[in-house]
This record gives sequence, structure tokens and C-alpha cells, in this order.
Amino acid sequence: MTLAHRSPPEASDGLQEARLTSRRDDDCLIVGFVGAWTTRSLDDQEDALAALSPAGAGRARLDLSATSELDTAGAWLVHRTARDLEAMGLTVELEGARDTHLGLIRTVSQHDAPCPPPPEAENPIVAVVLHAGKATFTICSEARDLVGFLGHTIVALLRSLAQPSRIRGKAVVNHMEKAGLDAMPIVGLISFLIGVVLAYQGADQLARFGAQIFTINLVGIGVLREMGIILTAIMVAGRSGSAFTAQIGTMQVNEEIDAMRTIGLDPMDVLVMPRIFALVLVMPLLTFYADIMGLLGGAVMAMLVLDISFVQFIRQLNDAVPIWSFWVGIIKAPIFAFIIGMVGCYEGFRVTRSAESVGLRTTTSVVEAIFLVIVLDAMFSILFSFIGI
Repeated sequence: MTLAHRSPPEASDGLQEARLTSRRDDDCLIVGFVGAWTTRSLDDQEDALAALSPAGAGRARLDLSATSELDTAGAWLVHRTARDLEAMGLTVELEGARDTHLGLIRTVSQHDAPCPPPPEAENPIVAVVLHAGKATFTICSEARDLVGFLGHTIVALLRSLAQPSRIRGKAVVNHMEKAGLDAMPIVGLISFLIGVVLAYQGADQLARFGAQIFTINLVGIGVLREMGIILTAIMVAGRSGSAFTAQIGTMQVNEEIDAMRTIGLDPMDVLVMPRIFALVLVMPLLTFYADIMGLLGGAVMAMLVLDISFVQFIRQLNDAVPIWSFWVGIIKAPIFAFIIGMVGCYEGFRVTRSAESVGLRTTTSVVEAIFLVIVLDAMFSILFSFIGI
């Protein structure tokens, strides 16, 4: 397409309707673009452009001397008309256009690219294998990064224990209040109800054998060894672990962590260690509280269903449940707390510069923490069974 410039007459203040004219001059098809070729006035021009008949013509001239206004949509129609006429074998010239109009047409023509072909249908077996491979690679990469953060956390922990002045006492107490004291209502309620459920279901099943008294054994061992610590860990992961991720992630979005590093503060000392210390200190206390509430729920249900007094419940519990059942849950508590705090902080540092990433990493933090807690609990069960506890 040849672009030529000719100074057109000045347009009037009132905008004319877009109109297409065509005439023949020997073997030349002259197409005139009259009026304002803008988005608002192009609705009826598609039919007129489609009706252009270059039959018998060897050349075409697109005349824009009467074009008063031209926007991107109009420039695209002019370019498309020239392209289609060239595809029919005509030599196309453009004349009478203003400099601004020529610039728009050149810009549109430079970005005229054919649509990419639709992707071929992928073999479903290949797609499944590819998806599984990508997921495996992602999981392995995250596991590697998490192990690296674990090492970094242990180094910072040992450094803080070697230099107690690095521990921020006020921050630790603040997080202990939020993660421990504020969690007592929900932890206590859930533990009490689980104790009620264990006692009711146990009594219902053991009644078939005339052994309802062993419901106390079931409640005591179940709550002290497993349910108390597991429920507490899940509640803490859902409350505090997600809060750690959201807090650190929001700081990451606001570039506060970068500013912290700029002024010489280590985010591990300022953000991670106080949270981990707080969780490690309050988790055994929360677990003890959950154990008491779970046993209380079991005692209430035993009194209602089995007609066993509270004193009888305590006496049977003391005879049937060894002290190690209590210590098994307490020993797990600080380790689970360390894992929950580490995962929460790790996912917070992985937040990118968007609010969507904060939500995604918060969800991932809770899922990872609960998964690791359950895996570790299974490993502890195997270990304690192996050593006879």
C-alpha cells in the first residue's frame, strides 16, 4: 500500500456521518472515506465495505481527503480495506490523508498480525502425565525450600539461645497472648465436645459387651495421647499459623521487610523468632488445657449416660490411664508448635507483591502445617509404640 499526503480542506465544526463512496476511473477503483470515521459512526459501514466490487480494476485509490475525523477503529477499517484489495491483486494507493491520520494507519498496519492457530488437542494420557510431573516438581521444590528455611530457623534459634539479648521479650509476650490466651475459648469448646463425643460413642459401642466402664479408659487414653494435642495443633495452625503468614505477607507486599533489612534489622530475629518462641511456650499449656476440657466433657457424658459420679470417673481414670499417656501429648506439643510457627513464617516470606498472593499463601500455610503435624504425629505413634510407651 502506497501512502501519499495531500493537504485536504479544513473540516467543519460539525461532524459528518461516516459515508463510503466508490467510483471507477478507467481501470482504477476510487474509494472515498467521507465524514467522521470513528467508533460512534461505523455501525453501518461493514455492509458498504463488503459490497465493494473491484471487478475489472487493476488499481485502487483510497481517498481520505474528505475524512473529517479518524480514530483507531476507522484506521483499522481503512487498513483492512487496503489489505483486502491487495489480496485481490490490486495496487492500492492512499491519498488525501492528514499527517495524524497517516500516523494512525501506519500504527495499525504495524500491529496487524494473523491470529495464532488454535492449539491442537492434547493427548489426555500425556496431559495427565505432564500435570503429575509438574506437580511432583513443584512439591519437591517447595520441600527443598522448606528444609532450607528450617536450617535457617535452627541457626537463628541457636544464635538467640546463645545470645539471649537478641530475644525480643515484649514481642514474645504479645504473641503468647494472641496465640495462647485468645485461643483458649475455641480450644476448650472443641476439646470439651470431642470428649463428649468419645464418651457417648464409646459407651454406645461398649454397651453391647457389658463393658461400659471401659468408656473411661477410651476417653482418657484418646484425649491425653492423641485428641488433645491434635485438636490443639489444628486450632493453632488455623488461627496463629495463618495469622503469621498474613502478617508477614502483608509486610512483604508493603515492602516493610525490605525496609527492615535496609536499616540493618534481621527479619529472622524480629519476625520469626518471637513467634516461634511464643508458640513453643504456649502450646504445652494449651494442650494441658485441652486435655482437662476433653476429660471434663467425657466425665459429664459419663455421668449422664453411664450414671457414674465424678469421683468414680476420676478414680477409674487414675487406675486405667498411665501417667505416660499424659506426657506423650505434652512432649509432642513444643515440636508441633515449632513446625506450625516455622511454616507460617516461611509462607509469609514467600508472598509476592499482590493481595491475591497473601490469600493463597495463607491457605497453603494452614494446609502444610496440618499435614506436617499429622505426619509427625504418626511418626511419634510408631516411635512410642516401638519403645513401649
